Amino acid sequence: MKAHCQCGQLTAEIADDAASLGARVMCHCKACQRRTGSPFGMLVYFPRESVTLSGKATEFSRIADSGDELTHGFCPTCGTPFWLTTLKYPGGIGIACGTFEGSDIGLPHRSVFEENRHAWVEVPRETPRFIRGRDGPKCP
Repeated sequence: MKAHCQCGQLTAEIADDAASLGARVMCHCKACQRRTGSPFGMLVYFPRESVTLSGKATEFSRIADSGDELTHGFCPTCGTPFWLTTLKYPGGIGIACGTFEGSDIGLPHRSVFEENRHAWVEVPRETPRFIRGRDGPKCP
């Protein structure tokens, strides 16, 4: 699998043996809404050693709604939000869903921070939904 920013300067290549392992997470937290400029963010998480990043990235770290420290990488040229890491899962990296080549990355494996979900955003029925993070209570 390959991904790239709008200008192509920042890229990611996911090893073939890890491509099917990616956990697709749809997040409706306010920080992801601000980070993406849309009603939710969607990242595909892989083992860090399976992802090769190339190009320059600017990093921004913040405390998430969950209380965890997150670091975002984005292209300093075109501004594309590209990757995310967290101290909670130091061996993983999330790549922004919209950066992958091809148009169908698949349904989300889970939807988190539904307490902030815009009412008009529909989540697939089969996707597990959580009021806050994945360790919290599920949506009724």
